[in-house]
Amino acid sequence: MKKIVSGIRPTGSLHLGNYFGALQNFIRLQQLDDADCYFFVADYHSLTTHPHPDDIRGNVKKIIVDYLAAGLDPERVTLYVQSDVPEVIELYLFLNMNAYVGELERCASFKDKVRQNPNNVNAGLLTYPTLMAADILLHHADFVPVGKDQMTHLEMTRSFGNRFNRIYGVDYFKEPQAFNFNNEPIKIPGLNGSTKMGKSEGEGNAIFLDDEPAVLKKKVMRAVTDGGPTQPNQPKPQAIENLFQLMRVVSAPETLAFFEEKWNDMSIRYGDMKKQLAEDMETFVAPIRERIHQFESDDAYIDRVIRQGAEKSRVGARQTVQDVREIVGFRRMD
Repeated sequence: MKKIVSGIRPTGSLHLGNYFGALQNFIRLQQLDDADCYFFVADYHSLTTHPHPDDIRGNVKKIIVDYLAAGLDPERVTLYVQSDVPEVIELYLFLNMNAYVGELERCASFKDKVRQNPNNVNAGLLTYPTLMAADILLHHADFVPVGKDQMTHLEMTRSFGNRFNRIYGVDYFKEPQAFNFNNEPIKIPGLNGSTKMGKSEGEGNAIFLDDEPAVLKKKVMRAVTDGGPTQPNQPKPQAIENLFQLMRVVSAPETLAFFEEKWNDMSIRYGDMKKQLAEDMETFVAPIRERIHQFESDDAYIDRVIRQGAEKSRVGARQTVQDVREIVGFRRMD
C-alpha cells in the first residue's frame, strides 16, 4: 500500500481552484486499491494569521463538509483534523531543531508573506515548511498531491527527512514524491485577471463550491476582460486566457472549440462567453452545493467522521513519534 498525504487550510469555503487543484485527485486516489490515503484539515497552519477561535471551529467543520460533499468517503480514506493529532507537534519540534534559519528565510512562500504583511512576520510563517514536513513524514507518505505553489515545500520536506536520517545514521524517513494524475499540477486562474483563484485575491476572484446560482453568475459576468482581439489568431492576454482555462475544466469540448474559433476570427462576444461559462459552472457546482447543505445540517455525522479520523490517524502517528524519540535519544512514551 502506498501512503498518500495532503491537507487544506481551513480559511473558509473551498473553491474551484481547490477542487481541480486538489480534491479531484483526492477523490480519484480513494478509488485505488493500493492507496492508503490521509487527508486532513490543516488548522494549525491557519494560526499564522491569528484567526478568531469561533472562526477556527467553524472553518474546520466547513472544510470537512466540503470534503464529504465533493465525494471523499471516510470509510475509504482517513479524514482528520490536524489539531486532533498532537504527535504532529512533537515531530514538528524535532524537525525544527535540524532546520536552518537561512533555508527557511529563502523559502519563496515566506518571502511572499513578508512582502504582503510585513507587520506579521511571525515564527509560524518562518517554520511553516517544517510543520508541513511533519504532516507528511508523520505518516511516512510515499506521495503528496500538491499544486505548483507547494512544490518547494515538498522539496524541503525531503531535505528535512534526509537530514534527520543522516544526522542519526538511520534509514527512517522516506522521500515523498509529488503526485498528480495529469502529470502536471493544475492551476486554476481567478476571475480578476490573476493567475490563481484564491480567497486572498478577493471575494469576486473565486467561485466557491457553495456559491448560490445568482452569486456565481454575478461573479462570472464581472470577470475581467479587454476590448477584444485586434487581429486573427493573436495570443490571448492573461485575463482572457483565464476565461478559456476555466472553460477547459467545466465546459464541453465543443463549447470550448466554439469560443476558440470566435476568438481566432475576431467575432467573440465576451458577454456570450461569460454567460455560457456561468451556466457550465452552475451545472458543475449544483450537485456539490446540494450535498454541502445536507451535510451542514447533520452535526452528529460530522462529529462522528472527525472522531473516527482522529482515532485512525493517531495509530501510525504514535508509532512514528515513539520511533523518533528513541532514535534521537529520548525515552519512548508507550
